[in-house]
Amino acid sequence: MSRISTDVAVIGGGVIGLAIALRLRADGREVVVIEPNEPGSGASYGNAGTIADYAVLPVGTPSVLRNLLPLLFDADSPLSIRAAALPALFPWLARFAYESLPHRYRDNTRRIAELLSDAPAAWREFAAQIGASDLLSAEGCLYLYQTRKAFQAAATDIALRRSYGVALELLSPDEVLRLEPRLTPVEGGGLFFPDAINLVDPGETMRRLSMAARRAGVEFVPACAHTIARASAGVRILAGPFEIGARAVVISAGAHSQRLAAQIGDPVRLDTERGYHIEFDMEKPPVERPVCPTAHGFYLCPMRGRLRVAGLVELGGIAAPANTRLLQSLVANARRVFPTLGEPDRSWLGFRPSMPDSVPVIRPSKGGRDVILAFGHGHIGLTLAPRTARMVSAILAA
Repeated sequence: MSRISTDVAVIGGGVIGLAIALRLRADGREVVVIEPNEPGSGASYGNAGTIADYAVLPVGTPSVLRNLLPLLFDADSPLSIRAAALPALFPWLARFAYESLPHRYRDNTRRIAELLSDAPAAWREFAAQIGASDLLSAEGCLYLYQTRKAFQAAATDIALRRSYGVALELLSPDEVLRLEPRLTPVEGGGLFFPDAINLVDPGETMRRLSMAARRAGVEFVPACAHTIARASAGVRILAGPFEIGARAVVISAGAHSQRLAAQIGDPVRLDTERGYHIEFDMEKPPVERPVCPTAHGFYLCPMRGRLRVAGLVELGGIAAPANTRLLQSLVANARRVFPTLGEPDRSWLGFRPSMPDSVPVIRPSKGGRDVILAFGHGHIGLTLAPRTARMVSAILAA
């Protein structure tokens, strides 16, 4: 077994782990990242590519709670569940239902809004640091409402976003078409978030982040961490043929974090959202910015040389194969907006670490600051990577 010693070991090489490692190197710490796959190749690559300062609302809301059973078991729902996974998911779902109650929803919104308050500025600084400023697009993000009734029903959410300082503009159907002339007309109108930033190539962004970490002196261990335990002189990690000893460990292994946290006596109610995307290669995508038809819960994302259609959430763990029905649903949804789209050129399935309250876990472990938890970001991991890195840095410096 190869033995490695370091100041800080970061378990997980997604955008969160990479951002943390880069920040800790800037603090002068020796850092090792433990990641079995190509860094940044999971959910950090397969997302909608949006720095979503507007995403202050948790997944669990009073409206979702009222419609939870139809949502989970309707084949056309943007939030579904694999029936075979229901027994294992029940504790998570019970907590999710509680977190969807009005008082919990309001508190969770407040906590998420605070984390997102400086997201666009933080990402501009971060992109400059990793040499990726050319991959940012400042075209904002657009929500579409098919009917007037749907737009009116969103009034409470719109007011809540405004109360937390989210920049937004209400658009008439004609104004929507002036902004995105190739869209199919909608009756309700649009909600435009002008401060949202988009990545024109999430995969290339992750590659540059990984390169920046390597240039800064971060070491990478290409293995899966399977055991973590406190020892007399720090924390001991077993990862494949490696034994890593560290003064401190950051668990940022995304959907795989729950098992590791439990080993050091910090059980966390984390589960996995199975996220999907399809892509259509084309020289110029038909939209200038991410567009979300809210009735169907997916994003049309213009990216370099392709249109990515991302969305739909399936609860059901990481072992099952891709759900072809959901991939077909993404194709059908994309064609609702752009009927002439052909067959997609590729598809993808990835795993998001999901907390019942949609609030990420960023704190020391219950046993001490030698182990820090930094996972559970759900749909806002890309957005919150720089902020999470700052928070972990501050915890270690305390």
